[in-house]
Amino acid sequence: MAPLRLWLSILAGLLGAGAQEDLYRKVFVFRNDPSDAYVVLQLSPAQPLLNFTVCLRSYTDLTRPHSLFSYATKAQDNEILLFKPRPGEYRFYVGGKFVTFRVPESRGDWEHVCAGWESGTGVAEFWLDGKPWPRKGLQRGYAVGPEAAVLLGQEQDAFGGGFDLYNSFSGELADVYLWDTVLSPDRMRAAFQSLRLPPALLAWSNLSYSIKGDVVVKPRLRAALGF
Repeated sequence: MAPLRLWLSILAGLLGAGAQEDLYRKVFVFRNDPSDAYVVLQLSPAQPLLNFTVCLRSYTDLTRPHSLFSYATKAQDNEILLFKPRPGEYRFYVGGKFVTFRVPESRGDWEHVCAGWESGTGVAEFWLDGKPWPRKGLQRGYAVGPEAAVLLGQEQDAFGGGFDLYNSFSGELADVYLWDTVLSPDRMRAAFQSLRLPPALLAWSNLSYSIKGDVVVKPRLRAALGF
C-alpha cells in the first residue's frame, strides 16, 4: 500500500492539489513566459470588504503588462487587481476602476508593494518598498463583494478564468497578504521588512493555495537582503 499512497501523492501534486503551509523564506516561481499557470488562494470573507490592504513581493524581468494579484467576483472581474502595465507603472483597481501610480523603473531587484483602500473616503494608498506614494481617490462608497476567486499570476476577465496569456506573470512572487483594514504607516513599513504583522484574511505565514500549471515552490535565493 505504501508505494500506492506515494504514487497518489505525486499525482495529486502534478494535478495542482491544495496545500496549506507557512511559506516563510519561500517563493512561487512562475517558470514560463507567457504562461497559462496560476495559483489559487483560498479565501472566504463572510462580509463585503469596505476597507482592505493587499501586499506582495515580486521579482521579474518582464517589460510587458502582467497581473500580480486578481480578486474577482461573479459580478465584477476586476474587484481588486494589482496590475503592472509597463516598467515604472502600477495600476490599482477596485470595482473595475483604477488609479495609476508611477514609480522608478526596477533595477533588477525585488519590489514590495502594498495597496490600501477605504470605502468611506475613497482614498487609495500605494506603498513601494516601504515608502508611500501620493494618495488618490477611488470608488468612494463602494463595497468589494465576497465569494471571490483570488489568483496570483493571471488577470481574470471572467470569474476564475478568461485569461490573456500576454498579461500573465513570469518570475517569483512572495509575501502575499490581504487584510480587511487599511494598515497604519508603521505596519505598512513592517510588511516591507517582514516583521510581525496582524492577523490577515490571507497570510503568507499560513497560506491555503492550489497550484495550476507550471509553478513551483522554492526557497528564496536572496534571503540575505534582510526580508
